[in-house]
Amino acid sequence: MGVQPRVAVIGAGAAGLATLKALADVGVPAVCFESADRVGGLWVYGAPGSPAYRTLHLNTSKARTQFVDHPMPAHWPDYPDHARVAGWLTDYADRFGLHDAVRLRHTVDRVERGGDGRWTVHADGPDGGVEVTVDAVVVANGHNRVPKPPTPAQPGDCTAEQLHSHAYRGPDQLAGRRVLVVGGGNSAMDIAVDASYAARRTLLSLRRGVWVVPKHLLGRPSDTLNGALARRLPWRLRQRITQRLLAATVGAPTRYGLPAPAHGFLQDHPTLSDGLLSRLTHGEVEPRPGIAGFDGDRVTFTDGRVDEVDLVIWCTGYRVEIPFLDPALLGDGADTLPLYRHVFHLDAPGLAFVGLMQSTGAAFPLVEAQAKLVAAQLSGRYALPEPHRQRAACRAELRAATARWGQRRPAMRVDFDAYLAELRRELAAGTRRAHGASA
Repeated sequence: MGVQPRVAVIGAGAAGLATLKALADVGVPAVCFESADRVGGLWVYGAPGSPAYRTLHLNTSKARTQFVDHPMPAHWPDYPDHARVAGWLTDYADRFGLHDAVRLRHTVDRVERGGDGRWTVHADGPDGGVEVTVDAVVVANGHNRVPKPPTPAQPGDCTAEQLHSHAYRGPDQLAGRRVLVVGGGNSAMDIAVDASYAARRTLLSLRRGVWVVPKHLLGRPSDTLNGALARRLPWRLRQRITQRLLAATVGAPTRYGLPAPAHGFLQDHPTLSDGLLSRLTHGEVEPRPGIAGFDGDRVTFTDGRVDEVDLVIWCTGYRVEIPFLDPALLGDGADTLPLYRHVFHLDAPGLAFVGLMQSTGAAFPLVEAQAKLVAAQLSGRYALPEPHRQRAACRAELRAATARWGQRRPAMRVDFDAYLAELRRELAAGTRRAHGASA
């Protein structure tokens, strides 16, 4: 690179690429480290560490997923597959000239803050170790790479093959087998539907209820309906309207043999699936409650039913780990770390995070907005509020998130539409603060 970078960006998926683009827009030189051999992050099927599987599609519509600066093609389907999304991210890097800043096949193993407040990033690349010293570090490497095993561990001895959804690649792994899928998220539903066509038998175990939303409602992508409501109504009212709409169109989850959700809609990440409810009503996916225990290839469920299985697929999510940062910077863990507006570290100037959140909707527009906030701050166009105001904002957000989402990672939770609007307001407010400081 001809210009010494001022910022190191870790990860060249959607969050990292959006950050590079935002920094380039304001003239801040950056270098990006990416462990894979191409950009695109988790959407690159077959890349080391990617959880993508052959039948993976967006579970948010393209209109609500695309970048403002790089819309998805109008002729694409409402829910593009992983190959289209990965190619679109590559096109984004091409269009805005981001490739030159990315060092592929470089895995960051250590980030250290010096006594002068600058940061040194150590990475292992194809030609050995490298390091750069920069003014700021943006962590944008995602949090869907370290599989989380079932917690607590299930009692008994299971002799069936077991794998985490992170290792699932396609229906060939399921052919002719008695498959038990455990979990209620989008991956679980996708894999259960795949299994219903390929496997000898498919069981789906949920220990708690979830809201299953078809990808289209009233002839439109379902998330666009909620987006239209979000511009006018608070989330509690949107919740009641959406639950009534679901009841009228697809019925309660219990109608399909699934457990009733203990929480209201919009109080957890929605599970979108066009295929699951149909396969349940055809008997090709058999619902089961939580697991009571294993005995060889036999699994006992909490309602007393016993089934024999050959393969158990644990769709139990991911741990949030950032191993290259000093644990002292992460407090009790990355998933509980208070960040101002879910972006800026409270105690380490120059350390920011893009994508360390869980949204009720798509992630891409949010990481794009976060990246613009980071770029504005690093270019001097945006000023953070005083530290005590940052901490007060974090406490207030955590209280509100806990009231809405309970103990399911409240520090990471954001409402897609509300948070996007908040980031716009924050950028405007910080711009005014910056102008006031320079006046």
